[in-house]
Amino acid sequence: MKLSQFKFKLPSELIAQEPTPNRDECRLMVVDRKTGEISHHIFKDILNYFDEGDVMVFNDTRVFPARLFGNKEKTGAKIEVFLLRELNEEHKLWDVLVEPARKIRIGNKLYFGEDDSMVAEVIDNTTSRGRTLRFLYDGPHDEFKENLYAMGSTPLPEYITRDATPEDADNYQTLFARNEGAIVAPAAGLHFSRELLKRLEIKGVEQGFITVHSGLGTFREIDVEDLTKHRMDSEQIDVNQKLVDIVNHAKDNGKQVCAVGASVLRGISSAVSMGGKMKTYEGWTNKFIFPPYDFTVTTSMVTNFHMPVSTMLMLVAAFGGYDLIMKAYSIAIKEGYRFGAYGDAMLII
Repeated sequence: MKLSQFKFKLPSELIAQEPTPNRDECRLMVVDRKTGEISHHIFKDILNYFDEGDVMVFNDTRVFPARLFGNKEKTGAKIEVFLLRELNEEHKLWDVLVEPARKIRIGNKLYFGEDDSMVAEVIDNTTSRGRTLRFLYDGPHDEFKENLYAMGSTPLPEYITRDATPEDADNYQTLFARNEGAIVAPAAGLHFSRELLKRLEIKGVEQGFITVHSGLGTFREIDVEDLTKHRMDSEQIDVNQKLVDIVNHAKDNGKQVCAVGASVLRGISSAVSMGGKMKTYEGWTNKFIFPPYDFTVTTSMVTNFHMPVSTMLMLVAAFGGYDLIMKAYSIAIKEGYRFGAYGDAMLII
């Protein structure tokens, strides 16, 4: 497959800037891989497609307030810092991106907060925009994290062009978020309300949880036409024994295994044994999935509508079939479906 095969014209007004008022009342397109049929629903109708013993696998990662604004010592120049991950608790070292990068050099000090009470020193260059910061904070680690996060804002994707608001802290977080570490929300999970989760539980649909800490590599531009030459950034994943047992039991009984989101589908595909079952896995994955690809565990998936030439679109096309998914996207644009993390949803069965 070539990069250019995933280009399409997306009107900017279809990129959702705000979430649906009620999580489970966005639109839902259902795509049937066997018949090629495409139908239109409300998200809460997803209940009709699952029965007792089926499994829905959710990503329980938790997004943290990763975007900070500070100023540089002496010049006072405004600096944006994007927290990626903590490297060392004891020394308060963080892997970050900075903007504008050309002004930030090793040895510079950066100040955060209205009173400049949080100070960080640049101790290393990692990439063109990447830096390692050491935060100069004397208090206990929990207190440091609390104060650092209080200065941060929700890391909304760049295609959401407005500033983050306090409401985004809840809206850009799933109801089952537990394990902190993501800077990209598992968007398909955002559509599940407490009521819908309860109704699925009452119907006997099992709920399993995988942890995939999605990073900015999800949105990194692909700069090669030949997709076999693209290298994905690694993401941390955790597949525990409980999830493996739930999924393999469903497989043994001919039940559905539904991946809720592209991150879940990628995580499951990174933890498959030779026999086509799931196995436990804890570590990192840089698996890049594009058509054609043989999915041996997952039988259905929930996903949002993704940006052109994105790795997530490629993964969805691998699962649903390139021709059918691109046809579905064409229909979505004609029908005014909303794209992006705060947009509408697709169920592929």
